[in-house]
Amino acid sequence: MPSVAEKSTSMDLLASQFPVTLPIPTPTTNSNLLSIKDVQREEDLLRNPSSFRAWWTAIHTTKEAFNAQLKTERRANLPDSTATLLGPLATPLARHSLQCLTYLYEAAIAQFPGSFKLWKSYLQMRMTYVLGRQVIKKRAGGRKKLPEMKDALEEEKEDLESWEDGLDGVVGWGEWRSLIATYERALMWLPKLPRLWLMYTSVFFHPMCPSLISHTHARRTFDRALRTLPPSLHSRIWVRYLLWAETKGGSTTVSVYRRYLAVDPSVTEHYSSILLSPADSVPRPLEAAKLLLSLARKASRGEYVSPEGKSPYQILGDFLDIVERFSDEVGFDVDATVKSNEANAKADAEASQTDGQSTSVDGQLVRMGGPPVPVAYDEDEDPLSPLKLNIERIVHKDGLEVYKDQAGRLWTGLATYWIKRGEFDRAISTFEAGIATVLTIRDFTQIFDAYAEFCESLINAMMESLDNPDEDDDDENAKETEREMDLKMKVFEALIDRRPFLVNDVLLRRNPNDVQEWEKRVALWGEDDEKVADTYTKALETINPRKATANLHRLYEGGSSGSAEPDLDSARKILEKATKINFKAVEDLADIWCEWSEMELRHENYDEAVRVMQRAAAIPKNTKINYHDHSLPVQARLFKSLKLWSFYVDLEESIGTVESTKAVYDKIMDLKIANAQVIVNYAAFLEENQYWEDSFKVYERGTEVFTFPISFEIWNIYLSKFVKRYGGSKLERARDLFEQALEKCPPKSCKPLFLMYGQLEEDYGLAKRAMTIYERATQVVADEDKFEMYTIYIAKATANYGLPATRPIFERALEVLPDKQTAEMCLRFAALERKLGEIDRARAIYAHASQFCDPRVNPKFWQEWNSFEIETGSEDTFREMLRIKRSVQAQFNTEASYLAAQTLSAKQNGTSEQASAAQPADPMAAAEQQAKGPAFVAAKKTALPRPDEDHDSSAPGLAPQQADNADEIHISDEEDL
Repeated sequence: MPSVAEKSTSMDLLASQFPVTLPIPTPTTNSNLLSIKDVQREEDLLRNPSSFRAWWTAIHTTKEAFNAQLKTERRANLPDSTATLLGPLATPLARHSLQCLTYLYEAAIAQFPGSFKLWKSYLQMRMTYVLGRQVIKKRAGGRKKLPEMKDALEEEKEDLESWEDGLDGVVGWGEWRSLIATYERALMWLPKLPRLWLMYTSVFFHPMCPSLISHTHARRTFDRALRTLPPSLHSRIWVRYLLWAETKGGSTTVSVYRRYLAVDPSVTEHYSSILLSPADSVPRPLEAAKLLLSLARKASRGEYVSPEGKSPYQILGDFLDIVERFSDEVGFDVDATVKSNEANAKADAEASQTDGQSTSVDGQLVRMGGPPVPVAYDEDEDPLSPLKLNIERIVHKDGLEVYKDQAGRLWTGLATYWIKRGEFDRAISTFEAGIATVLTIRDFTQIFDAYAEFCESLINAMMESLDNPDEDDDDENAKETEREMDLKMKVFEALIDRRPFLVNDVLLRRNPNDVQEWEKRVALWGEDDEKVADTYTKALETINPRKATANLHRLYEGGSSGSAEPDLDSARKILEKATKINFKAVEDLADIWCEWSEMELRHENYDEAVRVMQRAAAIPKNTKINYHDHSLPVQARLFKSLKLWSFYVDLEESIGTVESTKAVYDKIMDLKIANAQVIVNYAAFLEENQYWEDSFKVYERGTEVFTFPISFEIWNIYLSKFVKRYGGSKLERARDLFEQALEKCPPKSCKPLFLMYGQLEEDYGLAKRAMTIYERATQVVADEDKFEMYTIYIAKATANYGLPATRPIFERALEVLPDKQTAEMCLRFAALERKLGEIDRARAIYAHASQFCDPRVNPKFWQEWNSFEIETGSEDTFREMLRIKRSVQAQFNTEASYLAAQTLSAKQNGTSEQASAAQPADPMAAAEQQAKGPAFVAAKKTALPRPDEDHDSSAPGLAPQQADNADEIHISDEEDL
């Protein structure tokens, strides 16, 4: 193993070879610089020293020649350590090529000192020999022309140059210094070109760059670039400058970023993250916290937009993350916090008491003239100030006062801050304050879960300390820990038990007028009557009746319903007070009066219950008040509450007399607030008490007040009651009532009345009048009811006059009914004629109905006609039926409206048709099956033969068809005509 002296000797030996380019090599100082082959090139350059092309060609020819030689050269005789230290200049050939190329470039630059092309090529060549081979990175997509600094930093970090096999900074210190001197000479000639500056600064990012160059000299170079280049190009330099500062860390990073933030604060968030996790120095959480606090306040005022798309609340959340992570370095302790809070409270009180003219509008300073007014200095936002922060005041002022519906994260962050500082009592008070002030269930859940987790972790820590005591702990300390743990356990259990009440408190804070939540609060207290009474009292004091949710009356009812006999007076006082409340809806006030009356009934004070309802239902002199006029108080509209009158009527029916009940019903009718149910109930009450005519008068008043369809139900009940009561004794009156009912009845509702009218005539009147009524019904009822009405009419006519009398009814039905129902009626008509033996009339009816029946949609009709012809027809009539069937099928195939129905019917009936066609029942069915076919059949005699068909091959195909049925009926064309 070599000693330290041997290593230093070898390093000195290697370093003695450099620099090879300083002083600049020339043929006079280096005899090996030129060879006999280079004489011709030198003579050409001496003859044409002002020809740039000649110089450029000579340089590139020499460079290519040396590159070819360097590719074939091997480093077999060099150890790996030496090759690593020397990099591109490890071989004599490489060093010789650098000297030759440097000589050529320097001679050319002496002729063209202002050529950017020449300088760039020269510097790139020198960088190749010193920094090593540059790694070419492939980039997908394009770059923004003018990106934001945050995006520019990310892109530049990806595109930053990297090299392989560079020259060691210690061994090749002379060569590195020569390279820097060359850059300085280039910038002396071309100081305004940003590309040269960027190439120069890229040297400082090389991992082997000497520290003398990559630190102070680099910082000064960046500063010179900013001073030299115009402001429009500064962004290109600042990107490299900031990246370089990040790599150096420490005070360099801080000073450079502070300089840039004075110009562009958009990278403040990025700088804050650097401060928290620096490269090679301690974190600066206080400065980062103050920067983020300043950003959060500016963003809330609209003066700052986060380049990362964060809202002011999210920036404040980042501030809280720093506070939680570095609680000791950022914020005050408890004593300092209390003192700061007192001082701030005193200052706020003095500011609020200050009298004078207002100098601001909406918080903005209004200045009419004069010198600039300095902005108020806030030490909490100054990153250079070493003063710590009052976290409690910041969270309350900048968080809780602004983000009231997102307070959960703020309260838990503040409590975590105190927990990290070991101030557990302060943390518990913070949790309690948060639970007592939040307005949403989400925030409450967040705080409560954090609170419970903290209590549980505290108890677990105490249990672990008891299980694993320290050697210094004595029995008294252990007992004290046990007592404290028992106390914490009780607090934790109480917290869990309080959760339903705390949730209810949150919902009541969000909406103190929520009646349902107050009812839940009452239910939570259960059997604790004192707490229940207090809750009812507090609810009635808190709720604004005009803003309350539904069922406010329940709270008043609940406050009085539990009162026993000695407390009846207090319950009456509560309800009396409730009757004077201007509720949102009249029905709520009506419920209060009804509850008052029910309370009296429960205590068997029947007369008092009636008097309560009499007070509630008192009718004012002016009865033309609109019930839905919300500008009037509910007390003025109460007398038109149907709910109140309905309860009053039920009360009178239960404990009152008939006359008093009738009086109440009459008042309801006079106020014109009765509905159909009230009419029916009034009439039913009179019927129970044998006031028949009075009940019928009530029905008549109801039919006058209401119109159809509501009056239909009243007429239906009225007529059925009247017929049941008088039967045929007052037939003319009954007829008049039916005529009155049918006079204004719409067609949709008149069918039951016609049937009832006809039944009346059949039972107590004349059959002829009954038939007339049924005939009227077939003309008046709605179209969807006509088929059923004709069916009833035909049945009644058959029962009274016999089958022949129904023929004109059938004929009229066929004229009126729609096509689908006409086919069904034709089948019934044909069945009637068959019963009467009129075969020809039945056949004519079938022929008439066939025009409405598609064979593929209504196979039932054609099957019935087919069976009819088989039983009663002849060959001619059957042939005629088949002809009609084909013509009808062709007719329906030409109408697009039937295509969908035909397709659906074919899918539904295809299986059954195939099954029936597979085994014909008789020869006639087989003949029909042969006759069936597509609507459009190609002619066999007149159709031209196809060119691709052969007569010989088609003829045998007809033989099996003819062999299917030997008795097939052949119909000629003349017979079809």
